[in-house]
Amino acid sequence: MNFTEWFLFFLVIQLIHFAGTWKLYVRAGRKAWEAAIPIYNAIVLAGIIKRPKWWVILLFFPIVNQLMFPVFWIETARSFGFNQRKDTILVVLTLGLYIFYINYATDAAYKTDRSLKPRTSLGEWVSAIAFAIIAATMVHTYFMQPYVIPSSSLEKTLLVGDYLFVSKFHYGARVPMTTVAAPMIHDTIPLTKKKSYLFSDNYEKRETALKNKLQLPYMRVPGFQKIKRNEIVVFNQPADTLLDMNEFTPDRNYYKPIDKKTNLVKRCVGIPGDSLEIRDGYIYINGKKTVLPDRAKPQYNFIVDTKGQTINANDLIDRYGVREGGQMRNGNYFLTLTDKEAEKLRKHSKVTSVTKTIKPKGESDSEIFPHVPSLGWNSDNFGPIFIPKQGTTVKLDEYSMPFYKRVISEYEGNQLDIIGNNYFINGEKVDSYTFKQDYYWMMGDNRQNSVDARRWGYVPFDHVVGKPVLIWFSRDTKTGEIRWDRMFSTVGGDGEPVSYLKYVLIALGLYLLYSFFLKGKLKKAKK
Repeated sequence: MNFTEWFLFFLVIQLIHFAGTWKLYVRAGRKAWEAAIPIYNAIVLAGIIKRPKWWVILLFFPIVNQLMFPVFWIETARSFGFNQRKDTILVVLTLGLYIFYINYATDAAYKTDRSLKPRTSLGEWVSAIAFAIIAATMVHTYFMQPYVIPSSSLEKTLLVGDYLFVSKFHYGARVPMTTVAAPMIHDTIPLTKKKSYLFSDNYEKRETALKNKLQLPYMRVPGFQKIKRNEIVVFNQPADTLLDMNEFTPDRNYYKPIDKKTNLVKRCVGIPGDSLEIRDGYIYINGKKTVLPDRAKPQYNFIVDTKGQTINANDLIDRYGVREGGQMRNGNYFLTLTDKEAEKLRKHSKVTSVTKTIKPKGESDSEIFPHVPSLGWNSDNFGPIFIPKQGTTVKLDEYSMPFYKRVISEYEGNQLDIIGNNYFINGEKVDSYTFKQDYYWMMGDNRQNSVDARRWGYVPFDHVVGKPVLIWFSRDTKTGEIRWDRMFSTVGGDGEPVSYLKYVLIALGLYLLYSFFLKGKLKKAKK
């Protein structure tokens, strides 16, 4: 739905609200016309149900409003004496239309002295849980989202089993585009394998799939920071097929809402306007070898020849930081190491050679973006490639079209037709294109064990979720052991990560001491 359709939908909702409540407004001592004025009618209703007027603001936050509308319906019914359990169930099941019955079929008087406290302990628990869910949904959707590292693409920087807090406000919180969805659940309801959101089931035609049920256009709250080169970013996988993102095909016919695509975390190695190239596994930006933050630990696959001699597994872990690999075949170890670890391992008494496995320049890999074998690109020798920047114009020809085809048609929503060597965008013949938004190049630090931009290309800014800021919990998924030294450590910053767990525990202890002991003594002293 576009903005015009949403505006018309909003007006229809206002007409329904007026038709179903105007008599109730009059019974509460207000004017009938007050039920017809958008936004103002909600403020007046908040007064009628004796609830804070700031509640009205929550009605305009997608996802959160799904929880707040039932609250307003229930409170409206109770304000006119319909406070039995069956009334609560009916008003929710009818999506508020039960209020029409109260408005027209009854002479229920307005309860001016209605108590706002739940009548039972169960009701008190339900009320507390409901508002806890509303508050958590608000924080999760617009401020801070928990996230767990599922794969080893950033190994030794972020580990599998790290639980992160991802800031939505650094780059600006994206307003949910999928407005009807289960709160705090991404794309699938646990255990059911059912979609957690309302969306068109026709994935065969792009035009049908993108005309979603109650989908908002892309909007974003202004952030206070732009994505910097080499920052770690959480984003939605642009080419998510929901089937297998490892088997990417450029012209797949399966579509999902942007905000429901799979969440990934990678390092942003290229920003809008950069020229990026990979030479023997190393990244070059605008012709210069990139300098990574000291916490970044890029790794590569190495063959370690020991002439059949076995190296103690604990030695590999403790001395060289090897977490994955260590398999021995034909007298060789196949390990994933940083350059520093490889250099250190060369000095081991049982090691005769340590060789990095790099695909040579010119060896083509058809799975590498833009999926043009004649380029001779692979994951280790790639580019140069231009990263699109908003407002930049590029020439369209046989060479450039594979790079920008998805940008033009998929990410920026144009109708692209290619007839021979002629290009038509939205029916108009063109020989150039101006980008509507910024794009980024996301890669894993585990260079040869990461499915990233080298497979599926550019990441549009409208796919960006947020910035990881804190590791609040960490557990080794293989051993089950808790990594205490990583808990409450920052994701960014200089130097080795430092755990602030002890300070968190001290602060929690002081709070509990105040709550259970000092606060009680102060109350007794006042008496």
